Amino acid sequence: MPTMNMLQAINNALDIAMAEDDKVICFGEDVGVFGGVFRATSHLQEKYGKARCFNTPLVEQGIIGFANGLAAQGSVPVAEIQFADYIFPAFDQIVNETAKFRYRSGDLFNVGGLTIRTPYGGGIAGGLYHSQSPEAYFTHTPGLKVVVPRSPYQAKGLLLAAIRDPDPVLYLEPKRLYRAAVGDVPEEDYQLPIGEAEVIKEGSDITLVGWGAQMEVIGKAAELAEEQGIACEVIDLRTLLPWDADTVAESVFKTGRLIVSHEAPLTGGFAGEIAATIQERCFLYLESPISRVTGLDTPFPLVLEKEYLPDHLKIFEAIRESVNF
Repeated sequence: MPTMNMLQAINNALDIAMAEDDKVICFGEDVGVFGGVFRATSHLQEKYGKARCFNTPLVEQGIIGFANGLAAQGSVPVAEIQFADYIFPAFDQIVNETAKFRYRSGDLFNVGGLTIRTPYGGGIAGGLYHSQSPEAYFTHTPGLKVVVPRSPYQAKGLLLAAIRDPDPVLYLEPKRLYRAAVGDVPEEDYQLPIGEAEVIKEGSDITLVGWGAQMEVIGKAAELAEEQGIACEVIDLRTLLPWDADTVAESVFKTGRLIVSHEAPLTGGFAGEIAATIQERCFLYLESPISRVTGLDTPFPLVLEKEYLPDHLKIFEAIRESVNF
């Protein structure tokens, strides 16, 4: 089984999808000969031609509008937004067109073949315009699916599943893991289920939930907790829309405690949705208040990036407070 980083796994998934189905088309800013700003689409234009892998103008609204049109006519577009921070000019196309196309037409038309890829999150000293985590804006939108991988193995399996899913999928790629995350990835075609969380580690004292790059941080916090005799159950959601509330609730029934961590700011972050749902379902089983360990309610800083990010020490302190409540 070959070893790949996350970029290589994403590239491999795109290669497999394009080889299997000539309706799969990749496009975005600089994705052609250049291979994308992070090289995720390297050699795809060379292999499949300019008609199936090509550059677009620097206009995000146009990229997604064009993708909607292609998908509505039977193509399987994989559109790249170069940084998630620049997805907002396309926000209207995504939430008012992509997400509502099937509903609005009474299922006469749909854009279910559309996948939108975009790098997101901090950790690369990118400053406020290259570090944001905008997932919560889109989880508020019926008609979309939102997926976030944490490893090369997940990146390939979830991307292939997203491309073949009957609904439009926003696929958020944690860019600080692009080259940092390395692991064994099968060469063959495989898919991982969208909408199902993964229990990474079982434990009896507290449940820790996150997604994407934050899973590495949560894992380190769980190791610190283990040294203090605290057994953590660690869950990677993998999909935020729809999110696997059943798996999280089942865990909290057992542990009685829950901490949710994400890079995005606290207010309006997706951790609030998880906390509210689990409080409703598990109230009589909770031994302490549900905690959120997140980014700050400020623009993403450059110099103080490490202070802003929710690291393993912040999560570990939240674990201690919850267990000792």
